[in-house]
Amino acid sequence: MDPERQRQIAREGGKAAHVKGTAHEFNSEEARNAGRKGGETVSRDREHMAEIGRRGGRSSGNNRKPDGETRNSL
Repeated sequence: MDPERQRQIAREGGKAAHVKGTAHEFNSEEARNAGRKGGETVSRDREHMAEIGRRGGRSSGNNRKPDGETRNSL
């Protein structure tokens, strides 16, 4: 099945469930647990986490002033 058609069907089903009142809605504790579980899964991938760290290091390095200048040295 075409992926776009599949998304359309799922979207329509979700809307119908909300109208009918049978759709599941996360409370804050369920959402927190789901986020924690997803974070644990991602964190197990050491190569992925290392790449995130490298990108962050490069990004923060781009914000540095040359020759030891600081933002407050003006």
